Amino acid sequence: MKKEKFINQMEPWYGKEEINAVNDYLHSGGWLMEFKKTRELEQMICDFTGARYCSVVTNGTVSLFIALKAIGVGVGDEVIVPDYTMIASPNSVLLAGAKPVFVDIDESLCIDLEEVKKAITKRTKAVMHVSINGRAGELEELKALCEKKGVTLIEDAAQSVGSLYKGKHLGTYGAIGSFSFSVAKIITMGQGGALVTDDEILYKRICKIKDFGRIGGGIDVHDELGWNFKFTDLQAVFGIEQMKKLSFRVKRKKEMGKLYRKLLSKIPQVKTIETDFNEVAPWFIEILAEDSEKLKDYLKSQNIGTRPFYPAIHTQKIYSYVTGNFPNATKFSRQGLWLPSSSNLKDSDIRYIVRTIKEFYEKS
Repeated sequence: MKKEKFINQMEPWYGKEEINAVNDYLHSGGWLMEFKKTRELEQMICDFTGARYCSVVTNGTVSLFIALKAIGVGVGDEVIVPDYTMIASPNSVLLAGAKPVFVDIDESLCIDLEEVKKAITKRTKAVMHVSINGRAGELEELKALCEKKGVTLIEDAAQSVGSLYKGKHLGTYGAIGSFSFSVAKIITMGQGGALVTDDEILYKRICKIKDFGRIGGGIDVHDELGWNFKFTDLQAVFGIEQMKKLSFRVKRKKEMGKLYRKLLSKIPQVKTIETDFNEVAPWFIEILAEDSEKLKDYLKSQNIGTRPFYPAIHTQKIYSYVTGNFPNATKFSRQGLWLPSSSNLKDSDIRYIVRTIKEFYEKS
């Protein structure tokens, strides 16, 4: 039986706690700008991830750009990026003045270690590892390779807040890790990004870059190029309340992943990607499906929202000049579909979604 209310593929989840906190802050006469509440939020992120330092910025794309500039990436440099990722990853490299060098992904949808080995040149300044949907792929081996080659590892962990790899939070393996808090993420502040690092020098560079390159807070003397990528305490107040709910949501996301996987395993036309839900809190629930476009349309007719995977980067018009062979990125991007994934999704909704998928293939 068709659900009356449309099930969105993803939606933000907030309640009276966020509303009251923002209301109280505004009534307190807060100045809205980045200040004490932002520092409180940053400390909460450090405590949650185990990172030594955190700096919150305007969004995840900006955080990647700042990470690259903090390690000195610029004109003439190359940064290795997976061909399957959100387009912010390579765009941040271009924004930093460098050249993104694309390599294929492996079965985990993360960057292929062997392809990285082939792509490293004298101009390679960094490798950007993207932990797709909270998975790490061969991250430990990639880190060792970067250390051996004298290349900096940057982690684009935008989809990985709450996900671990071998007991350690993703984003804390590289020199700098980047997170995103856009509306589709496990917690949100509307927009927002965060940079984490254990390196004090890099942390100070990050803080300087995001504040116009000033020699000190509020001092309009600049000895380096910088920009205004500061956060706001208004968003931080909202984010603090979201952070308080993060542990529950991580637990719920893992439960959802396990239930989806169990139910979907009975549908031969659908495959799931191997994921350890003991460590991974999935950003989105993903499937590789036969006739994915027709399935998407059918689910929409039954009030179920979905979203196709990112296109492989080399197929995007703005990167049409890219040459190379990317069979996995091409294959997975064409087959992939993201199912409803909001943390507030009920088990009964998940059962209805999977039942409807099964119904589609039976009718086909």
